[in-house]
Amino acid sequence: MSAGNNKATDNGKNEDTGKLPEWNLEDLFSAPDGSDFVGAMDKCASDAQKFQAKWRGQLSDAVKDGSELAKAVRSYEDLSDQLGKIGSYAQLYYVGNTTDAERSRFFGDVQQKLNDISTGLLFFELELNQLDDDALNKALLDKQLAVYRPWLEDLRKERPHQLDERIEELFHEKSLTAAGAWNRLFDETMAALQFDVDGESLAIEPTLSLLSDADGEKRQAGAEALAKTLGDNISLFTRITNTLAKDLEISNRWHKFDDIADARHLANRVERSVVDALEDAVTSSYPALSHRYYKMKAKWLGMERLNYWDRNAPLPDEDTSIIKWQDARQTVLAAYEDFDPEMAEIASRFFDNGWIDAPVRPGKTSGAFAHPTVPSVHPYVLLNYQGKSRDVMTLAHELGHGVHQVMAADQGALMAPTPLTLAETASVFGEMLTFRRLLENTKDKKQRKIMLASKVEDMLNTVVRQIAFYTFERRVHTARREGELTAEQLGQIWLDVQRQSLGDAIEFHSGYEHFWAYIPHFIHVPFYVYAYAFGDCLVNSLYGRYLESGKEFTTRYFDMLKAGGSKHHSELLAPFGLDASDPDFWQIGLKMIAGMIDEIEQLDDEV
Repeated sequence: MSAGNNKATDNGKNEDTGKLPEWNLEDLFSAPDGSDFVGAMDKCASDAQKFQAKWRGQLSDAVKDGSELAKAVRSYEDLSDQLGKIGSYAQLYYVGNTTDAERSRFFGDVQQKLNDISTGLLFFELELNQLDDDALNKALLDKQLAVYRPWLEDLRKERPHQLDERIEELFHEKSLTAAGAWNRLFDETMAALQFDVDGESLAIEPTLSLLSDADGEKRQAGAEALAKTLGDNISLFTRITNTLAKDLEISNRWHKFDDIADARHLANRVERSVVDALEDAVTSSYPALSHRYYKMKAKWLGMERLNYWDRNAPLPDEDTSIIKWQDARQTVLAAYEDFDPEMAEIASRFFDNGWIDAPVRPGKTSGAFAHPTVPSVHPYVLLNYQGKSRDVMTLAHELGHGVHQVMAADQGALMAPTPLTLAETASVFGEMLTFRRLLENTKDKKQRKIMLASKVEDMLNTVVRQIAFYTFERRVHTARREGELTAEQLGQIWLDVQRQSLGDAIEFHSGYEHFWAYIPHFIHVPFYVYAYAFGDCLVNSLYGRYLESGKEFTTRYFDMLKAGGSKHHSELLAPFGLDASDPDFWQIGLKMIAGMIDEIEQLDDEV
């Protein structure tokens, strides 16, 4: 895409995968310099000034009339939608090629303007939280304001951690030159890195893809290229990590958070005890899950121990042929259709309307995500599709997010956003539906074993590996409080955690100590990663309920998705008879993974 073009180009052509879609961002804005974008930015700035002039210092009077306070909240919600639409466009345009100087400049300028506008709006939530509890509760008797009760109640939970308005403004304004600047440096550095694989220069996505190649020599070459280039740049990644950890520590200290991850827990609307129970349950299950499975895999590959680059290797006799995009689309939509036609219809919009960007391109951000944008528009999905079976599951995963975000849109800009823990539920459920449909259509025992093994590996990556990532982050941020960490210290923490989580069946060769450096979640959203394990274990439990309940489950499941962020996890799970605060709850999901490993072991004896 050129610097001023939102529309798809022929970059998506690929002989192996077929034509891959590139998103069309015109549902947001026509172009970075389009009159619609410039006009929206000007209007947003003007509306924010008017809002500030009307409501700053006036909420103590407005609370006396619930309908009047409701007007203020609605105006704030409208502004949130406007700001979100502009910010979403800038981000989605930028990630298409983070190495393009014009895109980078545009993104930075938009961030600055949005930061300036939103700084003037900080007063609103702070003043809302200064309102007397009794006065607010009385105002909430008004039906217009009562709509926003969940948002207001969530906002009240932040009261103990809010500071004086001027200090909050300083934190907000400095965010662009603090964490935001280091985030951009990481993204642009990672996108520009080149990895020499047997004389061929590759970007990070195709290099990482080699780690699941059927050819062991290619896996090793990819791993060594990653180790070499990450090692050559490790001082920069060490500086970024040290700076961001210190930045977070300063913010946590000023905002009076006791634990290093408490700010994330609050944002996720989940109690620390729930996350602690999840971490304890998963770490205690390492021997029964990952340690056991990788010993089996080493035997299947004819090895005493797996090299770390063999961890995601295809199994012998596994079909590693490239899966064309149209086949991936059909596979996922058919699985969604089996569950409910409405789910498939929503997912199909992403394919039909230019809401997906799938090709690997120079400078494009790595990984995959579903961006919710704002309720007044629709989500977009980014992939780096290379035709592997895991790419199909990634498509199912991100479309699950997309369906969730579409369904929650009616909650509005303030309550549609879902905490990360529950946001991963729909995505992982989409994966599970796709996997189960494929498994049910497989009658050959050898192929069933391979499919189960592939799913177990995905679940180990989602549960075991992500909790190991969380443990790594906790250890890094805790150690950073005592002073800066060297690359050697970070590498040693990484190796210690990986050995604990993956077990003796994995051989960690020199260079693997640098692999922490490419994980973007550590940079962008500290402590995000436990949400994946939360979602996977939760989905295992939900899927069990689905098998028991059928259509009744579907209705409850859609109600959960439509609720967005308007309900606490305890309210959303109660209709399914599930309780995440019960420490035994996590064993349900972990036992499902163990059961799959049992079946693989049994099939291994039979074939």
